[in-house]
Amino acid sequence: MTSQVSSTTEQADGTDSAVLGGQRTSAGQSSKDVRRVDRVIIRFAGDSGDGMQLTGDRFTSETASFGNDLSTLPNFPAEIRAPAGTLPGVSSFQLHFADHDILTPGDAPNVLVAMNPAALKANIADVPRGAEVIVNTDEFTKRAMQKVGYAESPLEDGSLDGYHVHPVPLTTLTVEALKEFELSRKDAGRSKNMFALGLLSWMYHRPTEGTEKFLKAKFAKKPEIMKANLAAFHAGWNFGETTEDFAVSYEVAPASTAFPTGTYRNISGNLALSYGLIAASKQADLPLYLGSYPITPASDILHELSKHKNFGVRTFQAEDEIAGIGAALGAAFGGSLAVTTTSGPGVALKSETIGLAVSLELPLLVIDIQRGGPSTGLPTKTEQADLLQAMFGRNGEAPVPVVAPRTPADCFEAALEAARIAVTYRTPVMLLSDGYLANGSEPWRIPEVDELPDLRVQFASGPNHTTEDGAEVYWPYKRDPQTLARPWAIPGTPGLEHRIGGIEKQDGTGNISYDPANHDFMVRTRQAKIDGIDVPDIEVDDPTGPDEKSARTLVLGWGSTYGPITAAVRRLRTAGEHIAQAHLRHLNPFPRNLGEVLKRYDQVVIPEMNLGQLATLVRAKYLVDAQSYNQVNGMPFKAEQLATALKEAIDG
Repeated sequence: MTSQVSSTTEQADGTDSAVLGGQRTSAGQSSKDVRRVDRVIIRFAGDSGDGMQLTGDRFTSETASFGNDLSTLPNFPAEIRAPAGTLPGVSSFQLHFADHDILTPGDAPNVLVAMNPAALKANIADVPRGAEVIVNTDEFTKRAMQKVGYAESPLEDGSLDGYHVHPVPLTTLTVEALKEFELSRKDAGRSKNMFALGLLSWMYHRPTEGTEKFLKAKFAKKPEIMKANLAAFHAGWNFGETTEDFAVSYEVAPASTAFPTGTYRNISGNLALSYGLIAASKQADLPLYLGSYPITPASDILHELSKHKNFGVRTFQAEDEIAGIGAALGAAFGGSLAVTTTSGPGVALKSETIGLAVSLELPLLVIDIQRGGPSTGLPTKTEQADLLQAMFGRNGEAPVPVVAPRTPADCFEAALEAARIAVTYRTPVMLLSDGYLANGSEPWRIPEVDELPDLRVQFASGPNHTTEDGAEVYWPYKRDPQTLARPWAIPGTPGLEHRIGGIEKQDGTGNISYDPANHDFMVRTRQAKIDGIDVPDIEVDDPTGPDEKSARTLVLGWGSTYGPITAAVRRLRTAGEHIAQAHLRHLNPFPRNLGEVLKRYDQVVIPEMNLGQLATLVRAKYLVDAQSYNQVNGMPFKAEQLATALKEAIDG
């Protein structure tokens, strides 16, 4: 969904209503108590078959169309269908939305919707006292509770006394609402997620038109199912409107001043990456080719790009990871903007072909959506532990540029930047996203075409070298003096025939060479090409003014830690602490001013979702005593957690 954002503040719900004495008065609407809040964190939780991801996605879409800033955190099992009612089978979706700029999905939910005992037990520890807990009482049977270790019902033993608990028989109410349809109780009960969505949509004054349109389109070929889901959705809304248990609803105004004027849509990291790749191919005037093998959490890019043949996109689902990158490298040789997508285990399999691309000096985008490892690891959980693999995970000296987006929307820009480096310097480029960015979403301002960079390249068209005897010949490894990039020749161009392969090339001619001095020269030249890539200086967010105490501590991050770090830094500054922040997009080569920036501060703290990989690189290159703060539990950092750690660093 897209929405226009301007500097004009509009009525929160788009109606001619007003908030009077805590109550809303509006034509056709009851006057229940309405409270205006600046932000809310909601978590939907249930079995992996309960439709929690769909429910969260729909609530998010309506929230985006309403104009709130938002950030999401889907969390689901690796198994396609884990055992029903068990803790490993719990799927959840957390959404943080606000009337101002926000950076994370939130540390703790204000509202938990628990569809069964397993969902309650798996999530209640994250819910602060005083929060609202909506539970589907129909699922709290003795057997279901025993399955997750509840000796007594948590709804009756007093363990939830510190929360505002709303016991709602969601399944029964859904079945009752759908009794006019010829559905079994089991089939009718499957729509309980739509009932819950309707209830929460009423509770937070979310629009309904988008969800209604979505259901009509999704079930267009199954009209009875479509009508049943619509009926359940409306029943949930009406239940919130009429029941005495929900005496209060909440308003979160649009974030009208948080964004520059423009057209916005909600976007996930993988979708933004897909759009960025298409935009890059158009700006480079090259066909886009994706050679890929499905792997969580990267598969969505393959799914999305396969829909866009009208933009000249070709997608190839290979039989394995090695075939995927092999096909992509062949497409690069043939003159395409070539891409391969994977996660950490796939990068390991692709490493030899990445080395071949380094040797051939052809543009190739290798997109790694990182997940928990090692080996198969945690397929649906996030991690940042592939940085050293991206830097050094190949035999021989095989340097590769490394780029990392920092937010879901930023994946679009990162794709364009990776493509710029690849086609300009004729090199494979690693783009390191992760599961948190890939599946999370936020508002994205759709750019104008004239805002996009010009990525057009000049293919070799004729001889480029004159030999000592005066002959005009084509040398495939004769380099641009500025970029050290070799020419890119389309196969079949008359006179430009040349050898390819993984054996070392002779400088200039590209002939096979075993000469020690030539190998030394080529290794150093390939490294110099990467070292010489033009990347912007790193920007430091240091609010120190002439009359303020100087910040002694710099927190340095990369990738998806940007949101939690920035939120933590904001909290510390609000509390009067002095702290500076910088965030890396380019990890190889580093920005040229990074060393000077690091040496301005007494201490440097680097939070990472690994055991200190960026810290290792920084300490080795700049001899700075960078301190690591690490987490590898498959989940993103929480802002409060980081704020506490950074406060200890400042005080230390």
